[in-house]
Amino acid sequence: METTLNTKQQVSELIKHSQKILILTHTDPDGDAIGSLLALTLILKQMGKDVTAAYGGLLSPAYSYLPLTHVTNNFVVNKDFIIKIDTENTKIDRISYRESEEKKDQLNLVITPTQGRFEAKNISFEEGKAKYDLICLLDCSEESRTGAIYRENPELFEETPIVNIDHHLTNTHFGKANLHDLNATSTCEILVSLAESLSREKNLVNAEIATCLLTGLITDTDSFQNDNTTPKSFTVAAQLVAAGADQQKIIQKVYMSKSFPVLKVWGKILSSLTEEEENFVWAKINQIELKECGADSTAVEGVNNELLRTVPESDFSLLLTEREDQKVYGSLRSINKSFNVSEVAKIFNGGGHAVASGFHIDKPFNQACEEAISSIKEYLVKLKKDTRVGENNINEI
Repeated sequence: METTLNTKQQVSELIKHSQKILILTHTDPDGDAIGSLLALTLILKQMGKDVTAAYGGLLSPAYSYLPLTHVTNNFVVNKDFIIKIDTENTKIDRISYRESEEKKDQLNLVITPTQGRFEAKNISFEEGKAKYDLICLLDCSEESRTGAIYRENPELFEETPIVNIDHHLTNTHFGKANLHDLNATSTCEILVSLAESLSREKNLVNAEIATCLLTGLITDTDSFQNDNTTPKSFTVAAQLVAAGADQQKIIQKVYMSKSFPVLKVWGKILSSLTEEEENFVWAKINQIELKECGADSTAVEGVNNELLRTVPESDFSLLLTEREDQKVYGSLRSINKSFNVSEVAKIFNGGGHAVASGFHIDKPFNQACEEAISSIKEYLVKLKKDTRVGENNINEI
């Protein structure tokens, strides 16, 4: 009788039977993204795999304690360059090469015909295919979340089998195998059980990998303060600490260390803080202000969790940040735990979790901010009206 593999077993088998593996995460990675990217990279290297790990955009200096030499944010697909020669009328005697005498760093390929000659019209060029057996996408609800890597190499994602490992509600199940766990606090939490599945004989999670995994677990639960924290979260965290994870270093670097430029950025954000009568608070910062503080957009990481969402009378907080790509990104955090901010993100085709979601608007900063606040207010007014109508209908029944 043929045994049907569950999703985790399917992912494990795809990884075990692949040698050259590309691991990616979303652009501008947070703690869970970079932690899972590094952890899976180190796990697969222990298994003898040929691994390339990459991310796009910027990474907060707060994660400098992680083993970042194993990943790159300057990913280029290595492909063969194919020279095609039409030999229908002229056959090749030999092909050789030599360095150019006229120009330094130039190589001349010499094609010698058996008779006659080759002309430019007999030669054409073509790029070969990327040589990866498997792509692992981590913490990405869809392939486009990898940013420029996806935009510049769409054929890579079409030609290569994909393993999709994620915990976001909005995941589109784009992979050949989709290890998607909505109950997991983080992608790092999912990887803990995957590591066990990849090797029953050998423990693949050493102290370095455990620190990477605990980074994702801690940052995606905001140090176990968020509602997504479960009993399993504490069990997995304890398991990682027992494996050697440096919990104190994570807390110190991520939460207790803020550079002077970061503090100036947070001050700018707080000075823009606005409270709306529709029961939410919001703040903003643009690229000019970030540069005045000597910082980039990574400096805003944590400000929504640690400052904006501490206003107890509001339903949620919103931070609007202009990033280096000139798009305006919205970060939503629920304050009233019964308020689902992912519904607000959907207004702008964004998504995420009920307590933490995001979106972006590809418009000039001031216009994007005005549009975001106006649209959210309209949504909240309609939501309140619909709620009242629903309550009246129930009362009539």
